[in-house]
Amino acid sequence: MREEYADVDAVRAHRDRGADLRGAVLIGLDLTDPDDDRLLRTPLDGALLLGCALTPETARRAQAGGALLFPSVPDLPYEVYRARLYTPAELFAGFDPARPESYADTPDARIYQHTRVQTLDPLHAIAERLHDHSITAALEDVLTGHPVAVMGGHALVRDSAGYRTAVELGRALGRAGFTVLTGGGPGAMEAVPLGARLADADPAEALSVLAAAPRFAAGADATVEIGQWLAAGLAVDLPAAATPRTIGIPTWFYGHEPPNPFCELHAKYFANSVREDGLLTVATGGIVYTPGSAGTVQEVFQDYTQNHYGVPAPMVFLGSRFWTEEVPAATLVRGLAKDRAAAEWITVTDDVDEAVAVLKTYARSLPEQA
Repeated sequence: MREEYADVDAVRAHRDRGADLRGAVLIGLDLTDPDDDRLLRTPLDGALLLGCALTPETARRAQAGGALLFPSVPDLPYEVYRARLYTPAELFAGFDPARPESYADTPDARIYQHTRVQTLDPLHAIAERLHDHSITAALEDVLTGHPVAVMGGHALVRDSAGYRTAVELGRALGRAGFTVLTGGGPGAMEAVPLGARLADADPAEALSVLAAAPRFAAGADATVEIGQWLAAGLAVDLPAAATPRTIGIPTWFYGHEPPNPFCELHAKYFANSVREDGLLTVATGGIVYTPGSAGTVQEVFQDYTQNHYGVPAPMVFLGSRFWTEEVPAATLVRGLAKDRAAAEWITVTDDVDEAVAVLKTYARSLPEQA
């Protein structure tokens, strides 16, 4: 496993211990200061310098020492080589709740607009793939134990009974100590992390605040509506945890759906296929499916395929009438799982407590994981 450094002080400490940088990965470091020149006066065989600022002389010496240099890509609204996940504060920087239209000036909105005009440029395609690889590595760094994912549609409005049920599901997962993953967008994807962060508090006040902008609006002319939706979310007072336990995994492929402000971190991708497969794969503690549309149904069968051919994990369908009558995906999955190990971990229920109990039972059957 390569050692990664995104902080010059960490490189200094590493070098002060007498260690070299063979095989190391240096990400986005400014090494132009003469005092930092000494850091690269060491064996660099196989080292990767990703987007680092170097003097011409230092760059030549690094290459001669065996390092591979990947330069910064100019004129991008995002960092190609990231060493960390996004925070809502970073994605929504510059947003003024008093001016909902200011959402268009945030990094999140500007990156989305950039993707819409650069789709055929090979340079930008390469940059996006490198970015997504960095996001995957950063996500692996923060995940511990066996996270649980909750899937559901973006159309769930904040003042609905379904939204309240999703909040209660999040609260139950939070009290059980799970790290909670969602698709990171509006609707059920924001209700669950909201509940997880209010695990030990009454959500009534938060729901009252959100009632000011209950409905998410999408579309080319919906900037003001999105800003109003975001402003109401940012007005909710949420406790901060020492270790983030709510992580969204959204995508700029669906950039008209902004990430929600309730996930403490966002692993936001350009490639939706990478994001979808990654979200299902890292949810090693199981997945709860709340009612949703085509995207949620796709996730059901993509998840079941992993369980069918690999190690099965819980698939909990919350909303029995929806999943057996309106959209009978649970019935189809049960048919596919007949006489297979996956059948034991397919549950259809209307009870939040039963859903969480299944996940807890499964978690107890797993080996401890750091």
